[in-house]
Amino acid sequence: MNVKKVGRLLRSVQAFGRGFSRRLEVIPPTPTPVIGLALGGGFARGIAHVGVLRVLEEEQIPIGMITGTSVGALIGALYCSGVSCSEMEQIANQTRFTTFARWTLSRCGFATNDRMTDFLHRVLKVKTFEELRIPLGIVATDFNTGEGVVFRSGSMIDPVRASCAYPGMFLPVKIGTRLFVDGMLSYPVATRPLREMGANRVLAIHLKGGWMSRTEPRNLFEVIGQSFSIAQDAMATSWRPSADLVLEPEVTGFGYDDFRRSSDLVRIGELAMREAIPKVRAWLETESDTCLTATSSVLKVPVMKPQQP
Repeated sequence: MNVKKVGRLLRSVQAFGRGFSRRLEVIPPTPTPVIGLALGGGFARGIAHVGVLRVLEEEQIPIGMITGTSVGALIGALYCSGVSCSEMEQIANQTRFTTFARWTLSRCGFATNDRMTDFLHRVLKVKTFEELRIPLGIVATDFNTGEGVVFRSGSMIDPVRASCAYPGMFLPVKIGTRLFVDGMLSYPVATRPLREMGANRVLAIHLKGGWMSRTEPRNLFEVIGQSFSIAQDAMATSWRPSADLVLEPEVTGFGYDDFRRSSDLVRIGELAMREAIPKVRAWLETESDTCLTATSSVLKVPVMKPQQP
């Protein structure tokens, strides 16, 4: 066999190898988007979060991580620890202000939420961040510096208490050498921490609503509550840009201590989430379509789109 024939044979083998490699080439699929859920504050109104979570479960929308402020921290801790939506609704129906708080004589607040320690030990399935089934960030505010702090390791008990320490009403909570108050002062809805935790789609739940149903306050608590409600509205530009979708369940008309209306609040959360499901599902569908993009040598399979609810 002369040199020319050998050369042609080698080139043929090389060409066959290149063609075979192209046929085996598979573009790695685009991963499912990491959806983060930011749960805002609102005292008893936060029970609406349970309805939101229930619908997400029923629609099989995967939640990759959660952040919580104030009552959102409490609901987030319960859910991420493994407490079901039905169990949370039962807990809410049995909860009253005195379940987690007691009046006290102090220059720093009218009440303390120290009873929340026993309450959380009873209802949480696990007590530390490391044991959670879904990653969670609990937001509180450093009382001295105003810095928003996101707790993600160790015990959840004191971080939840700190996140719920509404200024003027509850005493600040000491963790280590620092004093903390309600997370709403730094992150009314913790969307930015979700981005930092790795979420590429952020669903924010904002429990918008004034504290009063009349033009004049009845007591000091309504003065404090309405003042913070005004401040939170003014802070919206600090968190809304980091959200892909903002959900605002219609909680106007519910009091801060309306635990007796828990079932109504759950239903309101469900209604709001049902309306938003097509938008959230579109995030998953868009990524699914991207996963099927490949070279001409890869078989393209048509996608069966889920029916919109």
